[in-house]
Amino acid sequence: MAAAFDVESARKHFPALSHQQIYFENAGGSQILKEVVDTISNYLLDNNVQLGASYKKSQESTELFGKGCEAVAKYINASPEEVVLGPSTTQLFRNLAFSLYDYITPDSEIVISKLDHEANIASWVQLAEDKKCKLKWWGSSNKTNPQLDCGELRSLMSEKTKLVTCTHTSNVLGTINDIKAIAKTVHGVPGALLCVDAVAFAPHRAVDVRDLEVDFYSFSWYKVYGPHIASLYASKAAQKHLRTLGHFFKPTDTLENLLGLAAANYELTASIPQVVDYLASLSWDDIAEHEQRLQSILLEYLRSKPDVFKIWGEPSANKAKRVPVMSFTVAGRSSKDVIDAIEKQSDYGCRYGAMYSNRLVVDIMGLDAVDGVVRRTK
Repeated sequence: MAAAFDVESARKHFPALSHQQIYFENAGGSQILKEVVDTISNYLLDNNVQLGASYKKSQESTELFGKGCEAVAKYINASPEEVVLGPSTTQLFRNLAFSLYDYITPDSEIVISKLDHEANIASWVQLAEDKKCKLKWWGSSNKTNPQLDCGELRSLMSEKTKLVTCTHTSNVLGTINDIKAIAKTVHGVPGALLCVDAVAFAPHRAVDVRDLEVDFYSFSWYKVYGPHIASLYASKAAQKHLRTLGHFFKPTDTLENLLGLAAANYELTASIPQVVDYLASLSWDDIAEHEQRLQSILLEYLRSKPDVFKIWGEPSANKAKRVPVMSFTVAGRSSKDVIDAIEKQSDYGCRYGAMYSNRLVVDIMGLDAVDGVVRRTK
């Protein structure tokens, strides 16, 4: 059956795809839309002034920045007061952890998923150490196909649980976690908050933070065909637990004023509406179906040679269970050797290693932190 997704039409928006390099490392950073590049260039050439002044050019620039923030909020079904932009998801989680400092007390408990990128781990480990509170690790007994289980989470939580952190989709495994079910489990404890890393999920599926009922949710736009900037959502209810990182004379009625620290690059923020408009022109159902067809090609081949290849993560191509972030190892070969061989014979750009998910790769999967897996993404 012919694919509903128009590949040739989509490729026209990405100048990098006309070059010799073939990109299979999109989970590390997608290629950027031409419309985004044009908007960034136009902003720097025509609107590169300080925001908030009364003169015309500053008012124009302020409006462009505001529209960027509004586009972020609309994309995830939030209000502009519930989003903040910054240089990376890692940085935004650090800011969030610092802002939660007063909410976490020595008798609090924090539950951290080991399936996560270190961006959604290190900040909370540090917070637990600083507050001298109890930290509990949420792992998986399934070494080959690790998944986050709500039953296991319930066993880790108590009336002292103040924060649970996890990933929507593993950047190594590609497995989609049931965030709605996890949120329901977390909120079964009064006062417990859920923080979700969606960096590997956002490029592949629509995001609705209200439907998910999360408290904090972050991802990087350079994984979603945009510039190197990230956004963090915090519900209005969750913001009540944050202390401001801003100047004493600033109001605290928006997440930007609470956590922003003027770190949202003007020209990059102004370009985000181009990403949102492009994605709005597509069908997420068609994208998911197209991805399922693509990932099934590789996964079927890997499954056909079980004595050679070991698949890590969901072995099926089911779009409801995974996104096309696929990892494998080869019997008798290091992951580095596999990548070296691929790059020697082709223009394919892949990756090997732990991809900053060292606790998952080492503690759960039992692999070497440096050599890790071969990761290939569509």
